[in-house]
Amino acid sequence: MKKIVALILALTLAGMMLTGCGTKNTTFQIALITDKGNIDDKSFNQGSWEGVVAFCEENDIKDYQYIKPEDASDTGYLAAIDNAVTAGAKVIVTPGFLFEVPVYEAQTKYPDVKFILLDGAPHTADYAYETKSNVASIMYAEEQSGYLAGYAAVKDGYTKLGFMGGMAVPAVVAFGYGYLQGAEAAAAELGLADGSVAVTYHYTGDFAETDTNKATAKTMYQEGTQVIFACGGSVGKSVMSAASEANGKVIGVDVDQRYDSETVITSATKGLGASVKTVLESIYKTDSWDTYAGKTTYFNASNAGVGLPTVVIGDDKADAFGRFNSFDKAAYDAVYATLADGSVSLVRTLTVADPNGIATADELTTGLNLKKIAITTR
Repeated sequence: MKKIVALILALTLAGMMLTGCGTKNTTFQIALITDKGNIDDKSFNQGSWEGVVAFCEENDIKDYQYIKPEDASDTGYLAAIDNAVTAGAKVIVTPGFLFEVPVYEAQTKYPDVKFILLDGAPHTADYAYETKSNVASIMYAEEQSGYLAGYAAVKDGYTKLGFMGGMAVPAVVAFGYGYLQGAEAAAAELGLADGSVAVTYHYTGDFAETDTNKATAKTMYQEGTQVIFACGGSVGKSVMSAASEANGKVIGVDVDQRYDSETVITSATKGLGASVKTVLESIYKTDSWDTYAGKTTYFNASNAGVGLPTVVIGDDKADAFGRFNSFDKAAYDAVYATLADGSVSLVRTLTVADPNGIATADELTTGLNLKKIAITTR
């Protein structure tokens, strides 16, 4: 029987890799298409899928699946969307900016299908943007999440910080700018002298786990960096490896990465699961799809869209702040409230000279009004 089911799946999805949860049917109404990562990547795919699963289980929806494309390209992603629609999907979740071009094409091709595009907005290959009424473009206030991470690190006593971003795409840039502003705010509250918090700031140019990225992180630790904000997908694995050997600390990104390494003291997270659930609720429960349709909506501190982890999965008695020296939940709640109520306003973007969007130390210092922070770019 299992062989027959497997054959049917293979034929139905035309050679795509299909993995499901909650159903044995070959048709389904809610689908998630993974990007080039896996469903257990502890990043965008996993966080988004957890939101789908949670919503469906809470609402007794059994026909939902995820599909991993064989080809990590615009063509491959669009083919996966085609197969999901063929299998009956009426709602398709696409996690990450890699889906911007495929969703741009799919939104016209499938006007009766609703798309939830996370961390991106539909556009052509030459960046002509258009979000149709069957697409919800969901973005996140990464600068707020980065702010919380930088603030916590300095409040916890770290004064030699590192930032290793991947490519200077908007989300990574915003994380980094927020990180610097948070560190500045904490240093000011502590009454530290100007220039007393050193930050080494670096973009790797990729989102990969490589020997080069590990070597860069190792060098930063050897030079005295105490904690590195690893903000570049699998770049984090390189940083964690270097931290393990150098007795350094790491701040993870996107999802709680404490489960990947003992070196991770916290993570600047996006509420991927929470945002997916919220938009699905607008479709299936509250009849409020128009709230998100045809526009970009930012999830932030006011609607659980960003934050640091506050619980340890699977252990109700564990302290999610237990890897800090002194920074605790009470201190976190206090600073989080300043973001949630809008009393702290942050810079998300800067105009910089470099065409690739990489700011110089002077541009960062001036543009972010940094006084306590002394930046070295690498």
